[in-house]
Amino acid sequence: MRVQICAVGRMRKGPERMLYDDYLTRFDRTGRAHGLGPAQLIEVEDKKGGGMAAEAILLQRAIPDGALICTMDERGKLVSSPDFSQQLGAWRDQGRQDVAFVIGGADGIASDLRAQADASLSFGKMVWPHMLVRVMLAEQLYRAASIQAGSPYHRA
Repeated sequence: MRVQICAVGRMRKGPERMLYDDYLTRFDRTGRAHGLGPAQLIEVEDKKGGGMAAEAILLQRAIPDGALICTMDERGKLVSSPDFSQQLGAWRDQGRQDVAFVIGGADGIASDLRAQADASLSFGKMVWPHMLVRVMLAEQLYRAASIQAGSPYHRA
């Protein structure tokens, strides 16, 4: 199952980018044997300043046709890492070819795009910078693949 991370904004070189790239590389290596991956980052940028509505249009264009849409949103469901791993496996086992994790910009995700989502996840009640959410999601994808692989990375 291919994974797309559709996100607003451009991640520049620096520590966040290094962590993100490292975790996605690990995910691709670990997940491949378990039908997860590859993962791809699709970045969109509203250069005209149209706000969340304009960002939502760009994000919708970035989502592959037929992909399961999962928004990363503070109002989303709180799940444990093992539950996230199980959910990814369930989507894969249901024959989903693509899953698109959608990360909004500084103001979040427009309500009409949130309404189209098949699922919505949260990293807690706190609001996280959207660039850090990418890193956290990449790490959780790697952790999920590691759990399915029986790797000792996840110690619970």
